[in-house]
Amino acid sequence: MRLLLVEDDDNVADALSRILRHSGFHVVRAGNGVEAMAAFAPDQVDAVLLDLGLPDMDGLELCRWFRSRSDLPLLIVTARGDLESRLRGLDLGADDYLTKPYDARELMARLRAVVRRQQAGAAFPRTGNPAVIEVSIGPLTINRARYRASVDGRDVALTRREFELLELLARAPGVVFTREQILRELWGTAWPTAGRSLEVHVASLRSKLGARGLVETVRGVGYRVTGG
Repeated sequence: MRLLLVEDDDNVADALSRILRHSGFHVVRAGNGVEAMAAFAPDQVDAVLLDLGLPDMDGLELCRWFRSRSDLPLLIVTARGDLESRLRGLDLGADDYLTKPYDARELMARLRAVVRRQQAGAAFPRTGNPAVIEVSIGPLTINRARYRASVDGRDVALTRREFELLELLARAPGVVFTREQILRELWGTAWPTAGRSLEVHVASLRSKLGARGLVETVRGVGYRVTGG
């Protein structure tokens, strides 16, 4: 498994590289945006681990550049923990967003989860009836085969993780999925800190759908999709 590590801090990069290699990754390290673009080749890299605080460019712009060229798993790991940066990173196509400091075990769990989903080509773990390609819930339509969602006929541009979240909730309209269920299904972990990423994805998903009441919060339990 080949991973492109984009990190300008030598000490952080060295420590991360040791952890990643111990977990079976072949690591290619880039210390800035220019090096990262030069080292990136979709047919030679299986995943990207991206810091945002780069010396020559904003890591969010580099995230946009990566995503315009590939659908490879991309995990942002950064000290930039404000909500706006999280939403921006996810909106630009990052599969997950983890803030420093973090536990190395959580980093590896999240990285393995995004890689596993991409390798399986499985945005949809096959529960229920896999033959149902398109489902409609009120104004919402989800097309599994085309990986697309629309509201009142208007296409909604979702990131892969946002679509996975929406599709999961839409398997059982009106049924509450607990936070723990969602985290295990989509993040591959029940780590409490992963809950923050879930909240950010839900907020971004609601903003993009635009329709009030489609994704409801059941306080203290989890989330559900309704007909709005």
